[in-house]
Amino acid sequence: MQSKDLRKKFIEFFEAREHKFIKSASLVPNEDRTVLFNVAGMQQFKKYWSLEKDTFADTHPGINIPLGSDRIVTSQPCIRTNDIDEVGDQGHLTMFEMLGNFSFKGSYFKKEAIEFACDWIFGVLKLDIREMYVTVYKGDERASFDQECYDLWMAKGFTDEQIIRTVEDNFWGPVGNEGPCGPCSEIFYKGLEIWNLVFNQYYKHSDGNLTTFEKVGVDTGAGMERQLLVATFPEDFLNKTVYDTDIFASQMALLKSKANNYNERSARIISDHFRASVFLIANQVLPSNIERGYVLRRLIRRILRHLKQLVIPENLFEIMLQNLQNTFGDFYSEIMNTEYILDVLNKEAEKFNLTLENGIKELNLIFDKNITRIDGKTAFYIYETFGFPIELIKEEAQNRNVEVNEEEFVIEFEKHREISKAGVEKKFGGHDLSNIDENSESFKIRTKLHTATHLLLKALRMVLGDDVFQKGSDINDERLRFDFTFERKMTIEEIKKVEEIVNQKIQEGLSITKQEMKTEEAINNGFLGSFMAKYPEIVTTYNMGGWSKEICAGPHVQNIKELGRLEILKEEASAQGIRRIKAILKDN
Repeated sequence: MQSKDLRKKFIEFFEAREHKFIKSASLVPNEDRTVLFNVAGMQQFKKYWSLEKDTFADTHPGINIPLGSDRIVTSQPCIRTNDIDEVGDQGHLTMFEMLGNFSFKGSYFKKEAIEFACDWIFGVLKLDIREMYVTVYKGDERASFDQECYDLWMAKGFTDEQIIRTVEDNFWGPVGNEGPCGPCSEIFYKGLEIWNLVFNQYYKHSDGNLTTFEKVGVDTGAGMERQLLVATFPEDFLNKTVYDTDIFASQMALLKSKANNYNERSARIISDHFRASVFLIANQVLPSNIERGYVLRRLIRRILRHLKQLVIPENLFEIMLQNLQNTFGDFYSEIMNTEYILDVLNKEAEKFNLTLENGIKELNLIFDKNITRIDGKTAFYIYETFGFPIELIKEEAQNRNVEVNEEEFVIEFEKHREISKAGVEKKFGGHDLSNIDENSESFKIRTKLHTATHLLLKALRMVLGDDVFQKGSDINDERLRFDFTFERKMTIEEIKKVEEIVNQKIQEGLSITKQEMKTEEAINNGFLGSFMAKYPEIVTTYNMGGWSKEICAGPHVQNIKELGRLEILKEEASAQGIRRIKAILKDN
């Protein structure tokens, strides 16, 4: 079976059972700041289970209209990065697709969820119940034994021996620090987990307490890759891996045909990381040294390292992208932006090749001294100066029978991070004012312009929608430059409306309240933060009359009316999916 066929069958199966298909959300969660990436199919729906949002009344950011149903089916790409180093074995993946069916506000619960699962497993996949077992929640201090779920599986023909009572992995969630959670029931075929049914009975709050939902919900996750493995090789899947399915088969064959020193593990890592990298780039993530950008940079550089190990001299990115597009492009149209994706990949490759060249030169000078061990300080110097990853330092050292004091390296790295963090706290909004006299005119002008960016962001979100988030800004003595997420050019009317809203709020003279609080508390209270920011445990927040609320180090004006009047000079493209506004402040 092909992946596109399995995905189509799953969606149609649940559409026939009164579920509405909703396209996948971005890998970068717009509404959930507790995680870097979408890590589960249910993540975009958290607020519907908690009843913060209504499926028939509140706009869903992915489709810009209410969901229009309390039953939803999706196929959602997810990224999990906690075990990147394990990728290359038979099971670990950086990106995976989660097939899922969801119920909100009690539309259905355990009985129907188990009924649907059995209809799919036995009716569509045609698996043998004798080769299966399921798990149910055994019960602990959080909740009691899930007797209802046990009885339902018994009614479907599972024996007592096939229903495993356990606590571990059978109370799922939440995603992030808080959210919906509850007991779950996993489905296994020949020892492989192929589906997890999560029954959202509770909401976990940031303080760790659980409260019972007024209206329960269902969140299920069926890993596409595992289901495809079973569907493609029903009798022999234990001797196969996901890399034998059509998701990776073309990439693996390409790498094997081009490699002068082929090994299976490197080919798997390249195939996995390339898919994840392309989807991240298509979702507007760019390589950098922090947060999401750092993950992407690490993935691409691991691809390049393993291409080097396979001894493949030519650039395969274009062919690999075509392979990926042939497999996924009909469903995920965002990966069809060929020129943009290749440009990002190739530019990062150029940077890394320069890093390799310079780092290896420096290492060779060290090796020429006939040492047997590289201390942590030296390793960190190479890392900091040349951007040479510790993994590569260890690789090169191993080739020379030289040890690396990795523990010492970690200590030096942590010292550097603390120093960097202290330096960031002396800046505001990414604009370094540490060398500018606070009494100078320049400082006063930039403070006004920075304050204006808060009002600008809020106005943009009011006019263009809640998918708008800050992606960067730059301020000098003359103007502000503000980058934000948006897919198209703004109309003249939209620009004028944004100006009007900002200037109206300036005239209202909104009060400004500064307060320090825990990052988690700030986010929970509706304070926005930059995608690129890496916040400490305690942050400074600014609340402008309850209208604009952001995490920010400041400084800001005392009285909003000091800003005068905002005038937008230019609105233009900055990058794919990123727009840029240049604006000035004028006296009234």
